[in-house]
Amino acid sequence: MLGDATVPLTGPWKFHTGDNMAWAQPGFDDSAWATMDLTPTSGPYHPIFGNGEYVPGWTARGYKGTSGYAWYRLRVNLEDSQTALTLKMPDNFDDAYQIYLNGRLIGEFGRFTANGVTAYSPLPRAFPVPADRGPLIFAIRMFMLPSTSLQSPDAGGLHGPPQLGHASTIAGLMRLDWDTRDRYCFSLFLEMAILLLALAVAIGLFWLDPTEPSYLWLGLTCVAILADLTSIVLPFYTTWLGGGLPFLLDAILTPAVIGLAILFWAHWFRLGRMARLHRIVWTLTALLGISRAMLRMPFYGVLVPAHAIVWLVPLTLIVNLLLCALLVWVTVQGIRKDRREGWLALPALILVVLSQAPAALHLPANFFPFGIRISLGQIATILSLIMITVLLLRRFLLAQREREQWRQEIEQARQVQQMLIPEALPVITGLTIESVYRPAQQVGGDFFQIIPGSANDSVLIVAGDVTGHGLKAGMLVALIIGVIRNENAHTKDPLSILQALNRTLCERRHAHATCLALQIEANGAATLANAGHLPPYLNGNELPMEGAMLLGMMEDAEFSVMHFQLQLGDVLMLMSDGISEAQDEHGQLFGFERISEMLRAAKPQEPVSAAAIAAAAQNFGQEDDISVLAVTRTLNREVVVG
Repeated sequence: MLGDATVPLTGPWKFHTGDNMAWAQPGFDDSAWATMDLTPTSGPYHPIFGNGEYVPGWTARGYKGTSGYAWYRLRVNLEDSQTALTLKMPDNFDDAYQIYLNGRLIGEFGRFTANGVTAYSPLPRAFPVPADRGPLIFAIRMFMLPSTSLQSPDAGGLHGPPQLGHASTIAGLMRLDWDTRDRYCFSLFLEMAILLLALAVAIGLFWLDPTEPSYLWLGLTCVAILADLTSIVLPFYTTWLGGGLPFLLDAILTPAVIGLAILFWAHWFRLGRMARLHRIVWTLTALLGISRAMLRMPFYGVLVPAHAIVWLVPLTLIVNLLLCALLVWVTVQGIRKDRREGWLALPALILVVLSQAPAALHLPANFFPFGIRISLGQIATILSLIMITVLLLRRFLLAQREREQWRQEIEQARQVQQMLIPEALPVITGLTIESVYRPAQQVGGDFFQIIPGSANDSVLIVAGDVTGHGLKAGMLVALIIGVIRNENAHTKDPLSILQALNRTLCERRHAHATCLALQIEANGAATLANAGHLPPYLNGNELPMEGAMLLGMMEDAEFSVMHFQLQLGDVLMLMSDGISEAQDEHGQLFGFERISEMLRAAKPQEPVSAAAIAAAAQNFGQEDDISVLAVTRTLNREVVVG
């Protein structure tokens, strides 16, 4: 009688390799078969769950190298054959089974078809046992994939005894099995939660700073590890991934995680020759994936002969070690480049290397604190993420400090430029001057100077545009204005001033600017020298000036010079290319035609103002600094600043 308990069917079972459906029949004579005791011993332990309920498989019990089908048979005598019973199968076996009771199929795990067997990752299963009279003859048909023996030295068949008992008792045991799985997966769920947080941080940082590639590679690495963990967790609860799980893990996800991790650290340490490193990493990753794939179904034992293991396993180990060596090299280079960050990352990276081949280094792959399983790889991943978090925080704080320094420097440069660009224009007898200056950024690259003569009846006007924007352009503007003021103390000749500016910029190298210098005398005589700047407009018509090189291109460059006369009422309009290069949302330029139309459409008594031209270009779509100077010859003294 069973009572409320269960009976472990330890046997001894009759065992035979091969396959014959006649072996399922109760009348079959199995007396010549070998015996197989399924009593767990105290020595072996479950390699995944860590408990002692583990029985070595048939490859460790005289059937080394055997894969495919094998049968277990057992006769069970019950005193009370009217009681409905349940048979609970062990949750660790290789790799699929069918259960026959007195010749009838009562349950299976895996899919058995005429074309072969599809195996799934083992799950707890229990099957109702019909209340037959007389003895019960259990026949269990097992199937093991050829590649399974490569993963464990004692693979094959059942790794624990089936248990026969009342349904309520078996249900309790099933709950215990699922609780064991929950404890096993707890560390995986914790690791996934940490990875999701790291992924969110990586996405956020990359969105804030897309110029930093290490954030992108951190995100890709997190995605690959999450996919790897998902493919590990799902088979503990479902059969969704089917028999392709080992191939997915070994041939695709695991090599991808290793390759992405190496590239993340290489980008993090900002190593050089990244294109070459990418080629090496992806070549080794592909080679590792191919070698692992050949040790898994559907290749191993089918397309790849079994004896190929003698070179496939060493090849896989060598490629794995090469990738580990590459990670070590990246770490060493990182320490050389940034000692503090390199030494902070070193402990985590050492664990990552050790976790790739714990067996070869005689290290335990799993630990079971408080009954919760945690692997060496998980420890490496979690520690790596902690170190990465510390490094991210450190780099973020350093970046914030640099940004604050840049902000202060830009603000100082803007203040310097404001002092250099005149806000209150000098009063020149017989001239009305209007100025508008609207930089595209905080620090602009356009400049102009209006320097009156000694008697305030003549004026030197210098306007230009340096290449680039921002702080560098602002500093170059300050230099140019300093040279202009220094040269003005010695000469009023526009050409001489451009030549002095050209010499200064050539000495600095890679510093270029367009510029025009205009000298207007009290009688309206004007001399204009131009170095690549837009020609001025006189009464709405562009002055016919020859083209000339920019400042800073050649020391002996020649610049175009022209002389003309300003009559009373004449309007001379000087503007930077920020006017013509203004661009709308469709990519259409403001252009010279619109400038000409605005100037020609104005009435002689009401010429278009510099502010109107600047506003029109800005509203059209400002892309560059905008500066406009309007000089009108008149008997009145008037200054307008925009």
